[in-house]
Amino acid sequence: MFWTRILLILVLANPAFGQTTTNSAAETNSAHQTDAAAQLDKLRAEGYDALYNLDYEGARRRFQKMVDIAPDHPAGAQSMAASLWMQQLNRSWELKATLYSDEAETKKDSKAKVAQKQDEQKHADEFRKWTRRAKQIAEARLKRNARDVEALYFLGAAEGLEAAYAAGVERKYMPALRTGSSAVNRHRKVLELSPEFYDAELTIGLQNYVIGSLSLPLKMLAKTFGVSGSKKRGLKELERVAEEGQWARDVARVLLVDLYKREKRWDDSIATARELTERYPRNYLFKLQLADALALKIAGARKAKNPKPAIDPAAEREVFAIFDSLLRDKTLAAQTRLINLRRDETVRLLK
Repeated sequence: MFWTRILLILVLANPAFGQTTTNSAAETNSAHQTDAAAQLDKLRAEGYDALYNLDYEGARRRFQKMVDIAPDHPAGAQSMAASLWMQQLNRSWELKATLYSDEAETKKDSKAKVAQKQDEQKHADEFRKWTRRAKQIAEARLKRNARDVEALYFLGAAEGLEAAYAAGVERKYMPALRTGSSAVNRHRKVLELSPEFYDAELTIGLQNYVIGSLSLPLKMLAKTFGVSGSKKRGLKELERVAEEGQWARDVARVLLVDLYKREKRWDDSIATARELTERYPRNYLFKLQLADALALKIAGARKAKNPKPAIDPAAEREVFAIFDSLLRDKTLAAQTRLINLRRDETVRLLK
């Protein structure tokens, strides 16, 4: 379950963001082009702020404006695809609650189920349309200039999204591995051409951590695809993106919350999750992540023979205060089942 989630988030996360190129060609742009780039950056920043606050339609309105302003730039198409995938990812987390109850499914009639399937298909078609367009634009630019750093980055980003879809929706893991590896290779090339393009390290750091965490037989299998990795190196790369990245900074933080938990670096996970909740107060998923990190730290301390430092009673109160706050929020009525599920899991964990 952990690696499925990591694959879904992480392969998705990098493509969601771009970075303004720093190569010499960019320096010769006209004033008009510079103004357009500033407009794109403004819309992109506003769009991702909306997206991380779970305002999908607000995000897509801004991303569509990016497409309208610069139809020959891959950023708009890439951002549209990323917003569709992130919405689908978050829906999958929300639907987890129904795995423990058939109530929602039994109440659905056949027409509702057909409508749901049609909506899912429409969503998938829209996602494919935007990833295809982003790749076409990036490939066209690379034909004109094989050293176009920005185009190379976006091409790898689009491949990353395709890999996420292949694994998360179609359950085609080997094609996902191949496509994801291609994305990583392109981003390695980006760093060769532009060493300070830190956003490109996101996919690289993720691959290093994931492969470095595998059992020896699986590492050997990955090596047949020319893939190797190191957990330590991967974490350092992701931390560098979180500190020095441009558009991928918050994506790296999202990833690090989970990876720190896996490494039992509870304080780092708590601090990173808290930072995200403060930056994106309307994202209840980040608040659930914070509660989870706090609860895991408490549970770990209780299992220790000589817990040092002593367990702070205020920490447990904070955990349940988070759940109570979310359950009182009327805007989250549709998410009540998921929040209660996570609360019940936490109660069991802390018994």
